[in-house]
Amino acid sequence: MRRMAPRPLRPALERASAAAAPAGLLASVQAVWADVAGAAVAAEAEPVSERERVVTFACRSAVWAQELELLAGELRERLNARLGGAGQLAALRFRTVSGRRS
Repeated sequence: MRRMAPRPLRPALERASAAAAPAGLLASVQAVWADVAGAAVAAEAEPVSERERVVTFACRSAVWAQELELLAGELRERLNARLGGAGQLAALRFRTVSGRRS
């Protein structure tokens, strides 16, 4: 009997994580946020809730929340393009939250 060669683990892990990921708009935004916003911005703000197609982000500081509010239109367009459907996100809100997760 011939022994099969080892197979890469990565494809199996990608399938398993895709199947385990929660469905929904918030989960989709969380999955692509770092790629859309960039690592520096993603380190300062994270998507934490969604209601009626409005995603709220917890920001590390009021300065970041204000700056991202100014960029909200552009970020929403980029997120909608990445999520594969124009109009999926109605708006983005950026709030300063104490005790934000790292």
